[in-house]
Amino acid sequence: MSALVAALLRERPPQQLSASELRSGIALLEDAARAFRAELESRTARLDALPDEIQQVIFGQLRNALDPCSAVAYCSASKGLREPMQRIGEGAGKSPLQQLKEENEAAAALCLKTGVRGCKALREAKVIEWCNKGLSATDLATLGKLIPVLPALETLELEEWSASAGPDGGQLVEGLGVGALPAVTHLMLDNVRVGDAGASALAAALDRGALPRLKVLYLNSAAIGDAGLVALAPALRRRPALEGLDLDGNPFGDEGLAALVAPPPADAPPPQAEALAKLSMLDLGGTQITDDGCVQLASRLRSGALPALEVIDLDEIPASDAAVDAVYEARPGLLAGPA
Repeated sequence: MSALVAALLRERPPQQLSASELRSGIALLEDAARAFRAELESRTARLDALPDEIQQVIFGQLRNALDPCSAVAYCSASKGLREPMQRIGEGAGKSPLQQLKEENEAAAALCLKTGVRGCKALREAKVIEWCNKGLSATDLATLGKLIPVLPALETLELEEWSASAGPDGGQLVEGLGVGALPAVTHLMLDNVRVGDAGASALAAALDRGALPRLKVLYLNSAAIGDAGLVALAPALRRRPALEGLDLDGNPFGDEGLAALVAPPPADAPPPQAEALAKLSMLDLGGTQITDDGCVQLASRLRSGALPALEVIDLDEIPASDAAVDAVYEARPGLLAGPA
């Protein structure tokens, strides 16, 4: 019907149409509008017929702090969802739509602080390299919430030396859900405090399928002690594609190192291949590894551990020079760091 009106107007401008022709055209447009409203109401009715649980699942899938339009539009189209999404959440104090609005505002503020052109640019980014942006624990928590909506990201580097003590990155690590950051191959957290709890959370995330393409991991000065590395090491050892591991400046010692380079379990099914078979760079500088740890590391290298290792950094550790030298002698051609 609207096509007929458009054709009529192409032939003659409105001022040349007769009164009867104008009335006919208006009637056609009104009929088209009524048909559109009827179709829209029919589709809305089908949405409203969905169970509340299904509607809220759909809203959750559409919820995106970097692109909230789809979730808002869905709420507007569904009468059954609009009211509960606008209603103040029980015990939460804010409705889901209000929470989404605040998440979007926090994301926009983070973009402004880090020099990203906007939420769309962040959503489509393949590389994030933020050096000394003055990031706070709150900023990192915001980034952690955005992790599920950064599917294109391939490199994430956060280096924060603008203050003597780096920000707490625990909530950032906790944002790594099932299959998170599917395209990331390079992750660096430099002077971002992960801690033992964060290392455990990272291990759990890796075992849930986060960072499936990870090749290089930098956790420099991340406050990871023996307990943290003992928790993280098994998950790292289950990453055969890992090529670079930088743990410089962390307070772990011999116990953590032992967990990282442990031999395959005796009861493991054959073939009992060494873990971290592609690891070519390992930075252990600035840690608390002693002579005992170096002896164990040298023994493991002689027995075939880390078969692809080319560079290892053992600078500024408590171990004696003789113990460190013995590590390099255990693998002919092994180069000293820093990597």
